[in-house]
Amino acid sequence: MYELTVKSRFSAAHSLCGYPGDCARLHGHTWTVEVKVCGHELDKLGMLVDFKDIKRQLSRIIDQLDHSLLNDLPEFSTGGSNPTAENLAYYIYQSLLKPVAELRPGLKLKEISVWESPDAYATYRED
Repeated sequence: MYELTVKSRFSAAHSLCGYPGDCARLHGHTWTVEVKVCGHELDKLGMLVDFKDIKRQLSRIIDQLDHSLLNDLPEFSTGGSNPTAENLAYYIYQSLLKPVAELRPGLKLKEISVWESPDAYATYRED
């Protein structure tokens, strides 16, 4: 199986409602998002998929998140969930699932990892 990974960064603020500490207050991060896709076959050029095609799909989502207050996004303001790294990873996974599958037959979104700092991240994948 082949695996391809792309990364992107964005800056955004959030607060964690109900958190018993400093993160309950409004604060910001430079978030890093890592997208992993996989598949069994390469195309005629020897690529699983063009990096720029994955980056383009990821940019659609990052553009909505960049320089925002994540708590104000509908995914978090109406759903009752905090914009944690875990919930962001899930949101981005769900947002990319169909667009990635449509890029070429057999291509699968493997996982999304979201870093809120250089040494703390969460990953979402479906088994």
